[in-house]
Amino acid sequence: MYKYILKRLLMMIPIIIGVTFIIFSMNYITPGDPALLALGEAAPPEAVEALREEMGLNRPFLVQYAYYMINLLQGDLGLSSVTHRSVFLEISDRFPTTLALAFYGTILSVLIGVPLGIISATKQYSIFDSAATAAGLLAVSIPNFWLGLMLIITFSLNLGWLPPSGLDHPLGWILPIITLGTGSAALVMRITRSSMLEVIRQDYIRTARAKGQKESIIIWKHAFRNALIPVVTAVGLDFGFLLGGAVLTETIYALPGLGRFMVDSIRTRDFMVVQGGVLFLAIAFSLVNLAVDILYAYIDPRIKSQYK
Repeated sequence: MYKYILKRLLMMIPIIIGVTFIIFSMNYITPGDPALLALGEAAPPEAVEALREEMGLNRPFLVQYAYYMINLLQGDLGLSSVTHRSVFLEISDRFPTTLALAFYGTILSVLIGVPLGIISATKQYSIFDSAATAAGLLAVSIPNFWLGLMLIITFSLNLGWLPPSGLDHPLGWILPIITLGTGSAALVMRITRSSMLEVIRQDYIRTARAKGQKESIIIWKHAFRNALIPVVTAVGLDFGFLLGGAVLTETIYALPGLGRFMVDSIRTRDFMVVQGGVLFLAIAFSLVNLAVDILYAYIDPRIKSQYK
């Protein structure tokens, strides 16, 4: 097991190199002068040229990339050209908000999607199954930005129950979490239903019923545990996508998260922040996938025996 974890961690190295090269290349060919944006349009050409020299923007592409990788190996993500603070500190200040939003959104999707998927599978073709399937299809089809605006209009402007933006009050988390977790809940519900339908038709489920085992034990102990692998995969991937896909939700609710900060950095051509943010999210997504693979071993003993 430890060898497998070490192997997966080593496999992250080429992924990180590839991500850094791609995003560095995209930033390099993007129009706009970071030095001019940092000093302003009215800055004298001498000052702009001096800042370009200081930032290393006059060097060839490969030389700039080499210096960036050398600094990265030393734990230096560079300085923001807008705030003049360390990129690592800028990301560290905002990533906890994005992480918490993605985590709570995932928890909400599991709490809603898994029970609905199990009930839909055990009551296939019933009225509940049809209603849950239709609701799931509707939830997947609704764009996050539209749902967020409708929730603000309904619960903040009309009813006045919840704050429309910010995290100054604990209730400020409710609307963003609902906005982010609704679509994910529909996906988890559909995966759970499909996986449970496949499992409950197996011979060992019929054998357990023939022996007089309680239906609740059959569903939760025998069927659900063997149906968990696809569900865990979907939840893990969804959590990783929510880490990088919370931009719209953070923008609608004015949350100080990493996604919104990266969008603002793209507008201001703050390339160091964009590179650092993408790299940070790529590493986080890889670690989530590793955690999901490790969790497989504790769900299914057959997978754990393969690691040995």
